[in-house]
Amino acid sequence: MLLNIENLQVSYGKIKAIKGISLHVNQGEIVTLVGANGAGKTTLLKTISGILSPAEGVINFEGSDLSKIKPYQRVINGICQAPEGRGIFPGMTVRENLEIGKYGRVTAKVEMAEDLEMAYSLFPRLKERENQAGGTLSGGEQQMLSIGRALMSRPRLLLLDEPSMGLAPKFISAIFNIIQEIKKQGMTILLVEQNAAKALSIADRAYVLETGNITKEGSGKELLNDPAVRAAYLGHGA
Repeated sequence: MLLNIENLQVSYGKIKAIKGISLHVNQGEIVTLVGANGAGKTTLLKTISGILSPAEGVINFEGSDLSKIKPYQRVINGICQAPEGRGIFPGMTVRENLEIGKYGRVTAKVEMAEDLEMAYSLFPRLKERENQAGGTLSGGEQQMLSIGRALMSRPRLLLLDEPSMGLAPKFISAIFNIIQEIKKQGMTILLVEQNAAKALSIADRAYVLETGNITKEGSGKELLNDPAVRAAYLGHGA
């Protein structure tokens, strides 16, 4: 088990955003979180990354408690997030955005050329726009850059927050193809995604998060075919 969360509670002041959830992610899996806006999905990812602190509960990564590990240390230890909204540096070039993904790694210089080649092989468009400012890219290209930058840190757990949000259909298909390719290469992925049909179709396992509680869990296929999930998140009944 790569990631194990037990009885996690996260609050914003007096408001409980996550209310004692437990879940796990095994090595090599794609695990998807499905839920409406405000369900707590992004809050969960931010807590795993260390941006938010839990009120209660335990987050173990590779058997180690993350509670005393700062956000940048979590990246060095193998957890990296491609955030909702992409979060690229618009005034920096594509290459510079990718290179900053190596920040903090002792072996960054040795690995740089190899990892740039990896990113460019996954995202040929980024190679074509290597010297272009990140802020001039299309939304889909910026999402590719965000994921590519996260991969530069050589994570063992990749957190993806709404990677298809606001993208044209052709880019949505491209992003999901890339996610599957990354998984084939051995990456473990925790995916938050508004496109529930796409996300569940590629997930090994999935959880439904509603107002801070996990209400359903199962394989991606099971939840994709669950009448209640289909009615709530796929726009049609069974």
